[in-house]
Amino acid sequence: MPYPQTVERQQGQWVLGETLNYAVDGKKTAAIKMAVKQFAVRVKQQTGQALKLKETSIPKAQFVIRIKNTQAISNQIGDWNEAYQLRITAAKIELNAKQLMGAQRGMETLLQLVGTAPTITLPLVNIQDHPRFKWRGLLLDTSRHFFSVATIKRQLDAMAAAKYNIFHWHLTDDQGWRLESKKYPKLHKLASDGEYYTRAQIRDVVAYARERGIQVLPEIDLPGHASAIAVAYPELMSAPGPYAMEYRWGVHKPTLNPANEKVYAFADAIISEVTELFPFEYLHIGGDEVDPEHWKANPEIQVFMQKQGLTDHHALHAYFNQRLQKILQKHKRKMIGWDEIQHKDLPKDIVIHSWRGPDGVSDAVSHGFQAILSTGYYLDQPQTGAYHYRNDPIPPKPVVVKTLAANETINSWRFAMPRKRGKPVTGTFTFIGNDKKITQAFIDFTGKSRREVLLKQYTGNKAVFSLDTWMGPVEFRVSFSADKIHGSAIVGNAPYSLSGDKILNNFSLQKNQKVTENNAQKQLPKTEPVAHLSAQQEALILGGEAALWAEIVDEQSIDLRLWPRAFIVAERLWSARDLQDENSMYMRVNLVAHWAEKSTGLLHRQQQTNALQKLAGKNEITPVKIFAEMLESAHYYHRQHEKSVYESYSKTDPLDRLVDALPAENEYVRQFNQRLDNWLKEPRENADYFSLYAELERWVANREQLQPLLEMHPEWISLASKVNSVARTSLDLLALRTKTNSLAQSEREKILEMIQQAQMLDQELVVAVASSLEKILNSFAHP
Repeated sequence: MPYPQTVERQQGQWVLGETLNYAVDGKKTAAIKMAVKQFAVRVKQQTGQALKLKETSIPKAQFVIRIKNTQAISNQIGDWNEAYQLRITAAKIELNAKQLMGAQRGMETLLQLVGTAPTITLPLVNIQDHPRFKWRGLLLDTSRHFFSVATIKRQLDAMAAAKYNIFHWHLTDDQGWRLESKKYPKLHKLASDGEYYTRAQIRDVVAYARERGIQVLPEIDLPGHASAIAVAYPELMSAPGPYAMEYRWGVHKPTLNPANEKVYAFADAIISEVTELFPFEYLHIGGDEVDPEHWKANPEIQVFMQKQGLTDHHALHAYFNQRLQKILQKHKRKMIGWDEIQHKDLPKDIVIHSWRGPDGVSDAVSHGFQAILSTGYYLDQPQTGAYHYRNDPIPPKPVVVKTLAANETINSWRFAMPRKRGKPVTGTFTFIGNDKKITQAFIDFTGKSRREVLLKQYTGNKAVFSLDTWMGPVEFRVSFSADKIHGSAIVGNAPYSLSGDKILNNFSLQKNQKVTENNAQKQLPKTEPVAHLSAQQEALILGGEAALWAEIVDEQSIDLRLWPRAFIVAERLWSARDLQDENSMYMRVNLVAHWAEKSTGLLHRQQQTNALQKLAGKNEITPVKIFAEMLESAHYYHRQHEKSVYESYSKTDPLDRLVDALPAENEYVRQFNQRLDNWLKEPRENADYFSLYAELERWVANREQLQPLLEMHPEWISLASKVNSVARTSLDLLALRTKTNSLAQSEREKILEMIQQAQMLDQELVVAVASSLEKILNSFAHP
């Protein structure tokens, strides 16, 4: 993982001895020698066996590495070639690549084939491989929470194992400036709380990454997200201050003053320092979420805008970016920034980094810009691995509404979903069809392009439909009453309430004989237009980046948040587009998680164990581990929204609670539900039934063992009560299902209420096993 483009498996295997004679067919540079040395170190870490790599001649070699260019990774992305061929026969390993980068990717594949057993047994294979996308990055936010150099290097080791090639280092933001500056030293002295990277440390990290075939992309946020700059140099800002260190999360107002020439001198000096440390041809300027309030309130800026003929704050932002682009060009760097930097007057060699989603990517490439996608790859958001896996950098094709048949009608409803933070999510959904069949169903979120939905259930008074969104997978559960709707939308794994009304009622061509089909289309709700991309425009999509924003991630949980999910994103960016088997993905990612733990020193399991043991105190850890098996962290940004209401929504909020000890996805319940789905196809008392029953009994029995911990953590009591009720009811319902598929309506409603309560947020958690109870309940016949 990532899975290669082609794999040809042969009969047989090769058991390696203690010594492996190798030869390099190519110039023996320091870079290739380091790559071979790292390979031997990793083999020992994985297997515990010291494999002696002995250099010899090509005819005598058991491991031949053929490379045309053995230099380290180029600073220009256009030069990269990561393709390789790996061939293992009964007597020889042959690795062919045009560049060292390709050989390094091939060695990672070979290391996965080596496995973790003390006896190294290799399958006989012929692998031809290359990446689907050239840009495969991972963003690490070190501003909101600081991470040590050792922690960063551990992530780089894992990134190399997953075949990432760009480490996007988010070094500055409102909450801290993490880069030592010689020319503006107050930045790291006053705006970092003493947590910053020295120039020597940065050079060390950059060299470490390059040794592993990874370039480091620095991000310096300009002109917004500038609260840290404001603390150090308030004279550069658009408002007079005073300013203090910002520990709250969210979007803040301090913004650089585009009318002040000293700001451009500052940018020039900082970019000069950055380019000394980071040789990669691109520099990320941020450029997102610029709050114009201070610009609008500053008379000097308003006069400046009038003189420059700048009509609004968007034009002022574009002016700033154009000035910045010339500074970058002077320092031989290309610009990359978030969606908001896109402007017709910027050169087409810039890259638009989209946090707004597929529509942002489509807009960028349809206007001739290169683009990469991060929406759907935010790994600070707990989400299912399957959601990340389905998310593709190439936007989905625009929805084409089919021709309306004579016996079909169009019905549309508008809805609103209030959130605890930010504006409500609003939009419309539409069903086209007749009483017998809905032939097309789609949704129009406000400000987004039209998307088709999967209609799971539709009766006269109820509909259930789902789709993947920027928030994660969303399932709408809607009830109809006259012209009103109400219900919920399960966003990830927790509900938003939903309400609305009907806006188009049974529109048909039969009722409107004089209305043409074109006018019938005009009856549809408003949607955001999106381009039909040509092959040439799709080619401008360079790839994507996983992102780990650090509001709720720290040194003790970073591996648990990132891994092994980052392998899933890596596969989507490397492997073939038609590789879509989610069951295979989950099977392989679980195996790779164990391999990577040994091979690269990842601490995802250790960090979880440490966190749970800390919560258990001197008590036995097993009860809290079993308790955690039944829970899941709230997905999407539900946790942040909870903190914004009930806590300070800042760096002072603790990150040592039960929710912080859990992985993003509950693998225990996922596998349990997979077995449950198979059993429900033919529910009877068999081995599968007794296995499921025993698991539920184990969860129920844990309640008594958990009691000492509930006395330590009374905030868990309500969760424990819900977990116990759900597990007990699941036991009873599972047993009942072997005898009948009938259930009294009163009992059904009682269980539904229990499930709904279990899905409500509690300590930023939901009862994951409630999804199992829901599956059992839905298997009973509906009255």
